[in-house]
Amino acid sequence: MTQTAPDPPTEPASLSAAELKRRLDAREAVRLLDVRNRDEFEQWHIDGPSVTATQVPFTKVLQASVTGDVEGLLEAVDGDGPIVTVCAEGEASAFAAGLLSDHGVDAQNLSDGMEGWARLYEAHEVPCDEATVLQYQRPSSGCLSYLVVSDGAAAVVDPLRAFSDRYLADAADHDATLECAIDTHVHADHVSGLRRLADEGVEPVMSASATERGLTYDVTELDDGKALTVGDATLTTVALPGHTTGMVGVRVGGVLLAGDSLFLESVARPDLEAGDEGAQALARDLHRTLTERLAPLPDETVVAPGHYSEQAERAADGTYTAPLGTLRDRLRAFEMDTEAFVEYVTADIPPRPANFERIVAINLGTETAAEDEAFELELGPNNCAATPLENT
Repeated sequence: MTQTAPDPPTEPASLSAAELKRRLDAREAVRLLDVRNRDEFEQWHIDGPSVTATQVPFTKVLQASVTGDVEGLLEAVDGDGPIVTVCAEGEASAFAAGLLSDHGVDAQNLSDGMEGWARLYEAHEVPCDEATVLQYQRPSSGCLSYLVVSDGAAAVVDPLRAFSDRYLADAADHDATLECAIDTHVHADHVSGLRRLADEGVEPVMSASATERGLTYDVTELDDGKALTVGDATLTTVALPGHTTGMVGVRVGGVLLAGDSLFLESVARPDLEAGDEGAQALARDLHRTLTERLAPLPDETVVAPGHYSEQAERAADGTYTAPLGTLRDRLRAFEMDTEAFVEYVTADIPPRPANFERIVAINLGTETAAEDEAFELELGPNNCAATPLENT
């Protein structure tokens, strides 16, 4: 929600979303003052291992300005060191940063606010011996998408509607034509870019099992083991059900684009398709995916997941990837028997993604949403993972 604010008493220093992400990636201490309302803050805010976040409503900032009690305002902010102020679009937080700066406090304003944070989208290259693979990172939600480029052709995996133009542009920058868009499953946390890209002449692709959930538009259906040719590269689908019945991964060279099946610090949650009553059956299928369907893949296979959490460690190349062997050692899910695994992943399921039922309907095509509404629907954490399963 946009907050109306007067001009700041002193023009504050500003901080871009990209620079804030760089600090978070480097685990630099970040002290955030979020001046949105409490419900907005609790629904979604910037967090991480090096972040100390404090919510103070903007009304209290205005009150401190009127009374001159800036010291009292400062005492309410947890942590030590420089402050970064945050709001929805960067205006109310600019006033807060200006007020603090006017009183000698080292403060910066997050330019464009949480809206700018949500539009930050960075690409890093995943080493691959068969094609150029770009991993797109959206820090506001932890969503990961991929562009595969080879010999003048490109494919995008798990595209977000909000960034459809980016995939087309990046393919062109690599002297390639974007030929197909693949969704690994029917997403519940973000609005897919499949139909938007289809309008641009890009072939939409999903698994046959995913379309059986009631897809209302035409796609090319994939079966397990089906190969797609993209330039000189071969993309091979791998059935990885458990998060949903239609989940697939995509192998290219020694890289597995794993969708929402296996993450760097956990595994997928099993309840978003069939609810609590169907979670146990899908959890059993997920256990088979981990222990049987992934078993033939060598340990050196690079797992490139569909999401990452704030606790996930990036690889040295800047990507959220890890060798499959490392994940087999790291996650005790691979050591659990079926029933112990099912009990664990269904006992303490995190809150479901905001608006997930509406997002699923939009992605199936049974409902529609304009650009601004679609963007608003997917704001917030993705919550597609189960409780962390790292060995301790």
